Amino acid sequence: MSINRQAYVVGAFEHPTRHAPDKSVSQLHAESALGALKDAGLTLKDVDGYFCAGDAPGGGPISMVEYLGLNVKWVDGTELGGCSYMILLRHAAMAIREGRCSVALITLAGNPRSSGMATGTAPRATGPERPETVWDLPYRPTITGIYGNLARRHMHEFGTTSEQLAAVKVAAAHHAQYNERALLRKPVTIEDVVSSPMIADPLHRLDCCVITDGGGALVMTSREIAHRINRPRVRIIGTGETINTSRGGYFDATVTGAAVTGRMAFEEARVSVKDIKYASIYDNFTIMVLLQLEDLGFCQKGQAGPFVAEGNLISGQGGLPFNTDGGGLCNNHPSNRGGMTKLIEAVRQLRGEAHPMVQVKDCDIALATGPGLVVGVGHAHSTIILERE
Repeated sequence: MSINRQAYVVGAFEHPTRHAPDKSVSQLHAESALGALKDAGLTLKDVDGYFCAGDAPGGGPISMVEYLGLNVKWVDGTELGGCSYMILLRHAAMAIREGRCSVALITLAGNPRSSGMATGTAPRATGPERPETVWDLPYRPTITGIYGNLARRHMHEFGTTSEQLAAVKVAAAHHAQYNERALLRKPVTIEDVVSSPMIADPLHRLDCCVITDGGGALVMTSREIAHRINRPRVRIIGTGETINTSRGGYFDATVTGAAVTGRMAFEEARVSVKDIKYASIYDNFTIMVLLQLEDLGFCQKGQAGPFVAEGNLISGQGGLPFNTDGGGLCNNHPSNRGGMTKLIEAVRQLRGEAHPMVQVKDCDIALATGPGLVVGVGHAHSTIILERE
């Protein structure tokens, strides 16, 4: 059964901190929750459904339900990396549609920056219980190394250049200059990106996302409650989720789970790429934006490089404004998970609450998309399409 127009986002909050050595992860979750509920005009007493992922203390909903003093009828602790919050939004919409809960709270928080986490450059510790470990461990893979391989493969197959990858960062930095809370606000040039230190060939430092502390939260409700709240109404019209396996090593390194989740979301929403006015695209690395643009159908496979180089991602200039908060490349990547902030900026755009310099005119349909865990060795993926009512 479709969830098209069955659930609404009525509260959205991005924690303002980017460095929080004085706050616990529980505190960041709670402050984010209270911020989103205040935005919606609701309180903790109104919440009867709670949704979180593995970043929550204890790895599931129990500790935060206790900490927040919630009285819930429905919980979901699905852990699928950075896209968990998009998938949780989908699950919350299903729960609301089925009457399992009426006010759903989704939270994210973490402090990798203040804890000095070497997220992308340390060999991945997958643990001996995972079946892929015996195959991966001898190569000591790092996240940056894996994404570097994806970028190199795209270059080999389609002639993509470092300058085209850099155009993604230039667009993100152009938007971030207007976000007073962005970690990196300085505009950059193509030359700045390609001359920054090499991290994992062909990816330079400025091709990589920031590491930040912080968090975010969303509040979702039924249509009836949304219509009683005096806030702009944003409803979910299309969703998709999948697990893109590595197919025993015979995977296509130029294809992401967006090829599946995009098709699911567009079919459910009954819209096409031509209807999307704004896109939040997970940008842990610049190559990931190109891959998803192609898999979602905004470009033919292999053509995203020229597309971004023409400035199409820049608000006010291009045909597909993206990540107008500066995205993970410049603004925020709390807990090394970008799905929540992608949804929050999409909600801002649909409400007309983005910064005036990057607000998309007549933004009535927006898309948020992103992977979870590590593309290239099997990953989760989700795409969400939202509409201003």
